[in-house]
Amino acid sequence: MIHRSPGAPGLLRRVLLAGTAGVLAAAGLAGAAGTADAASTLGASAAAKGRYFGTAVAAGHLGESAYASTLDTEFTAVTPENEMKWDAVEATRNSFNFASADQIVAHAQGKNMKVRGHTLVWYSQLPGWVGGLSAADLRTAMNNHITQVMTHYKGKIYAWDVVNEAFQDGGSGARRSSPFQDKLGNGYIEEAFRTARSVDPNAKLCYNDYNTDGQNAKSNAVYAMVKDFKQRGVPIDCVGFQSHFNSASPVPSDYRANLQRFADLGVDVQITELDIEGSGSAQATSYTDVVNACLAVTRCTGITVWGITDKYSWRSSGTPLLFDGNYGKKAAYTAVLTALGGSGSGGGGGGGGTGSGSCTAAYSLTQSWNGGFNGQVTVTAGSTAITSWTVTVTVTPPQKVSATWNGSPSWDSSGNVMTVKPNGNGSLAAGASTSFGFTVTSNGNTTAPKVGACTAG
Repeated sequence: MIHRSPGAPGLLRRVLLAGTAGVLAAAGLAGAAGTADAASTLGASAAAKGRYFGTAVAAGHLGESAYASTLDTEFTAVTPENEMKWDAVEATRNSFNFASADQIVAHAQGKNMKVRGHTLVWYSQLPGWVGGLSAADLRTAMNNHITQVMTHYKGKIYAWDVVNEAFQDGGSGARRSSPFQDKLGNGYIEEAFRTARSVDPNAKLCYNDYNTDGQNAKSNAVYAMVKDFKQRGVPIDCVGFQSHFNSASPVPSDYRANLQRFADLGVDVQITELDIEGSGSAQATSYTDVVNACLAVTRCTGITVWGITDKYSWRSSGTPLLFDGNYGKKAAYTAVLTALGGSGSGGGGGGGGTGSGSCTAAYSLTQSWNGGFNGQVTVTAGSTAITSWTVTVTVTPPQKVSATWNGSPSWDSSGNVMTVKPNGNGSLAAGASTSFGFTVTSNGNTTAPKVGACTAG
């Protein structure tokens, strides 16, 4: 994804990030029941607070086992990084390509995650043909784009960023120059929202922007627009705060108060692209402040971090995410989990260890046939050796596990959650891997099993 960097007007940024879920639902706001304890993952802990916890996802990374496994275990919502942008789905006028976006949506639906649609009308990542249209033709094209994209995903999208980044940086509070603003005038935002509501009356309709996290000229201008929309019955349900922070643009002291003043207008507020440059306790403290602010505002319905792992971040050198380049849980991860009321391992380990070591678990399909399939889970030690490990695997009824190998299983009372321990393959050197496998009788359901966090000993 490309849009303007916080604190640096005019600097384009490319965002590469990742997706979410496989955890317990609560209040209908989160994803599916996950394989870990209700308070041991980000998504499950947020769900217990009536919120979702999501991440941005790039379709091209879904084939990476550690990426997909972390996504499926920890998150309950996804935002496609670039795959729903105008240039991705309608590069040629009225010729739509939804393949990459469909891949993300299908993955999310398979894990019962929410999907935030991002974005319908935005000045950037527009194909060249849009800017060359006359005003009348541009209005037709804008409304057609909204209609076609929303119709394609009707019933599958929790909330849409209908209009993105329509206001300038700085102290003017003015609208940003764009083909839409320059040719259609101030009314284009209202028109986009009204068109969106007519297409999908059930999706939440949001305005999304950056550098609006505290009270300033830009956020005041957005506030005035939302207030006007609510007073005149223009359909707007939510406001997204991107929340990209660094040392030059830290979490503002009035962050919570700013979220609350928007919520008081009668809209939901969502933290939509959170990342915070830094490391250690300082980064952890800033993440805690953001989570606590959301939890303190009743209408703050969820948090999305802009990616899973530092290695795919748009500012990877600033290590702004909750998982390091090896998918190890950072101190910021532990801080977020704790702020959400959860508990679990983390703070620099590699994916769920509880002793002196850590480990990760990744699922792969090895064989399938009419009536069943074989799956394999690869267990990998973290940066230190381990002597034992435990992994949970959850199947979806009416599926049943009919055989296992290279692991010793035990079952919960439902018969759907299998806890696997080593069968002579528990000791692993740092970075080494082993695996266990199982056969699933599908009974008409081919949903992939959900693999929980690996616990090391």
